[in-house]
Amino acid sequence: MILFLLAAILPAFILFWYVYSRDITPEPKNVVIKGFIYGVLATLLSTLISGPLLRLGWFENNPTTFLGAFKTAFFGAAIPEETAKLLMLWFLLRKCKDFDERYDGIVYASAVGLGFATFENILYLASSGFGFFQVAISRAFLAVPGHFAFAVIMGYYYSKQHFSWKPEEKKSACVKMWVYPVLLHGIYDTICFAAGLSDTWSLLLTFVLLFFCFRLFRFTRNRIIAEAADNASEGSFYARHRDFYGNRHPNNYGNDFRYYYLEGDDDTPEEQ
Repeated sequence: MILFLLAAILPAFILFWYVYSRDITPEPKNVVIKGFIYGVLATLLSTLISGPLLRLGWFENNPTTFLGAFKTAFFGAAIPEETAKLLMLWFLLRKCKDFDERYDGIVYASAVGLGFATFENILYLASSGFGFFQVAISRAFLAVPGHFAFAVIMGYYYSKQHFSWKPEEKKSACVKMWVYPVLLHGIYDTICFAAGLSDTWSLLLTFVLLFFCFRLFRFTRNRIIAEAADNASEGSFYARHRDFYGNRHPNNYGNDFRYYYLEGDDDTPEEQ
């Protein structure tokens, strides 16, 4: 039982600690826990969205073609799940007084996303039988980091929409906070489902999936560190941790910082 709980909870806990430990003003634990609970509720809400789509024939539970895998990935997973997570994130933050920094959006979205992933882990592991260990390993290195990456991107744009004073930027971020996680989640799941359609393509697509996860993790890591560095730069915290942040300060450019500012942003800092 202890091994089961560790396999289900530990991957999400490690990833959330990675986010939470980089917050210079840590969010209240009771609100974070509430975010995890809302993530669990999001798994139930997502079934209320996917259920009608399944009955309407928009996707099938066991796709046998690539088109079927694509439809199941988007209409059976990405759209219902990311919609449910965003609704729960909005419900969590709509009157939250502690949501007072841009980095907080990433923290709370990660709590919701990893709460979703943890409960989903429990369901998958409980039904895996003798394949428990294999399922636990694959989900720890693929599924949970995937949900983590989608959540960080959602939280990034949620904060951008909340704190920006530019109307056009707020509207753009309002769309991107849903569209980008859905697209990435849909691509991710399409690769997963397609890998199981053919033994010939399974190994190749598995490597594609691993590469996709690696790129997502790097993208997510850069978002997290860039946001944390930006918040830290407002106080003495940055000076005390300069070795960690390195060239990720908003006033510097570097490879790790290339994803932080969007192309065309008017507030992109000048290189110094």
